[in-house]
Amino acid sequence: MRARQWARDLAMGTRFAFAGGREGWVRALLTAVGVGLGVALLLLTTALPGALAERNRREEARLDYTFAQEVMPKADDTLVVADIDTTYLDRNVRGRLMEPEGAEAPLPPGLEEFPATGEMVVSPALRELLDSDRGELLRERLPYDVVGTIGEQGLIGSQELAYYAGAEGLAERIDGSTVARIDEFGNPHPTEEETDPVLVLLVLVVFVVLLMPVAVFIAAAVRFGGERRDRRLAALRLVGSDSRATRRIAAGEALAGALLGLVLGTGFFLIGREVAASFEVFGVSVFPSYLNPSPLLVLLVAVAVPAAAVLVTLLALRSVVIEPLGVVRAARPARRRLWWRLLLPLGGIGMLTPMIGQGRENGDFNQYLVVGGVICLLVGVTALLPWIVETVVARLGRGSLSWQLAVRRLQLSSGAAARMVNGIAVAVAGAIALQMLFAGVESDYTEATGYDVSRAQMQIRVPEGTDLAAAAAKLERTEGVRRVHALSEGYFHDTPPPKEPQLGALLTIGDCATLREVAKLPDCRDGDAFVLRGGDYDDETASLNEPGRKLYLETQEDSGETGTVVWTLPEGVGQADAIEDPTGTRRNGFLMTPGAMPAGMAQAVSGELYLAIDDSVPHAREYARNTAATIDPLADPMDWSTTEHSERYASIRTGLFAGATAVLALIGASLLVSQLEQLRERRKLLSSLVAFGTRRRTLSLSVLWQTAIPIGLGLLLASAVGMTLGAVLLRMTATSVRVDWPSVLQMTGIGAAVVVVVTLLSLPPLLRMMRPDGLRTE
Repeated sequence: MRARQWARDLAMGTRFAFAGGREGWVRALLTAVGVGLGVALLLLTTALPGALAERNRREEARLDYTFAQEVMPKADDTLVVADIDTTYLDRNVRGRLMEPEGAEAPLPPGLEEFPATGEMVVSPALRELLDSDRGELLRERLPYDVVGTIGEQGLIGSQELAYYAGAEGLAERIDGSTVARIDEFGNPHPTEEETDPVLVLLVLVVFVVLLMPVAVFIAAAVRFGGERRDRRLAALRLVGSDSRATRRIAAGEALAGALLGLVLGTGFFLIGREVAASFEVFGVSVFPSYLNPSPLLVLLVAVAVPAAAVLVTLLALRSVVIEPLGVVRAARPARRRLWWRLLLPLGGIGMLTPMIGQGRENGDFNQYLVVGGVICLLVGVTALLPWIVETVVARLGRGSLSWQLAVRRLQLSSGAAARMVNGIAVAVAGAIALQMLFAGVESDYTEATGYDVSRAQMQIRVPEGTDLAAAAAKLERTEGVRRVHALSEGYFHDTPPPKEPQLGALLTIGDCATLREVAKLPDCRDGDAFVLRGGDYDDETASLNEPGRKLYLETQEDSGETGTVVWTLPEGVGQADAIEDPTGTRRNGFLMTPGAMPAGMAQAVSGELYLAIDDSVPHAREYARNTAATIDPLADPMDWSTTEHSERYASIRTGLFAGATAVLALIGASLLVSQLEQLRERRKLLSSLVAFGTRRRTLSLSVLWQTAIPIGLGLLLASAVGMTLGAVLLRMTATSVRVDWPSVLQMTGIGAAVVVVVTLLSLPPLLRMMRPDGLRTE
């Protein structure tokens, strides 16, 4: 009987939502749009783990390991592949040269047939780039005819730049590094990667921080139209409905908006799913087929959102007395109590406290305590903010007319004002905590490269046999290249192959000026050779430094066979002291000028070119990469930086930025809907004030103050809670607590900027509502 009564009252509320005329439809639509935006982001977020897993699966399926200790023998099912990845305008371009050696050679995923020599198959995004004006410099680097498009199965994202090109003669250049022979694509020996507790903690906190603002916005959206609803509820009491049935009917209205929001949210998600394929966020793009949330999570969202709508409405009306002649909320409300609002953040800290100092050495963090503690702290923001807003605005008073209008409005409806900014406060608090956590543990996942970027900014590795002098001259003539240092490198052994060597030492070849970049030399002329002292990890060079001793250098013959170049150590080899070279290392072994090289040695050493770039020249690095490609397609240009990040850490941070972008977009859209709904409710009041002579400028400023005061208080509270949560998370990872003030200011600034944009967008409808004819009624 009780369940039947609930169902009847909820159904009546649903009918009121859709049968209440234009006002009812507008209210239901506003609620549905707010809920729909939240549902769309929830579906998108629940689809992200699957999307990332699919990206990893496709990356794994097309792996082609070009580094191997042993060369696979040629067969009918082998393929020679060369890794020729490059970078263009700060975007990675995945490139492969391929030479099938038989009819059963493995075909890469996404290809129907191998491209012929001089032809290439490209990704849709690369084809679009090459056809545009922005791709002019890249077209010079890829001198192949486009004959096809890589299928979706061969790409990890819709905006990935990738190509496969046909080549010949690759078998002679197999080096176990860039060029290799394979008989299948994929990882032949998949291994389970060890989990890092701190990275798992980062992932957990990222998901909670991204989802909490969405949940807060959905809870706020189902309460749109509260003041008009109060008058309808009073009318229901007047015709005989009891207070409990009236609350259930009100919950039915919210349920109707939530159900319509589910429909709109599904539509928004499907539209966003298609649109997502057109964008790349922080280097990550997806195909629409990636974004398939699991059925269980979809069912959870479909049940949780309507249930939340009913519960939120019942809780909101629990302390409201609905009488036949009005709602007591119109009188001065009872002051909010503080003590129970502090329980949530204190409970969150209590959940996280047992894990303080655990770090990555003492096992995994308890996932339930982490999620529960972070949720309690962030929900604590939504509990504390109404009390803070009410307490502060109650003490505000004298000021300009616009200020007094705004303050009086906030004093009458501080709860609605707090609800409007709850979501953004939660988002900012979570973002501050995450930024502190990322900044605190960044040093654990960041390594110094040791590169001296004041001496060189690019390095180009060219294959064995390249005429290094000609290559250096060509690069020096390239626009944007200020200086080139060319060094050839090889490795001496004390015995000829196939004997197992006992001793070895590095060989570095260059002219005198270039060798002075790696060592302090005495007098130097072409034809000199030197032995290095003081190199890093060097305990074999001194043993090899015996006049008349033969040293052996392996070389690759054109036939594919391994040859040997012999150098006999001459009398009177000069001594040189090693210094840090541009890569930050002290070399060991022997130095040699070109005039001292024996016959055949030039074919046995690989070249390294260090470039000083003039970054004031637009696209200087692209010009250098283009020149490197003309020297040899297998030349490997590399940009230098002072640090490099762990790939997993970088991917988690990228995911955070991508998710935060989506959440900020939701915040802006939902805040705008909320602002428009509040203006619509006050349309007659605004029209009355204008009819009595109030200036529109004054009313516009009052609306701005009504937004600025709660958001200012919300951002202050968010900063305090965010720094507290960040400090606790840092202590959990056994990291010293340090407030990342630039991040705190950045996050609060972004939150304030979103509010400013929303306020500006709400001004045009505000001006339309401030007309005396808005007093007309039927």
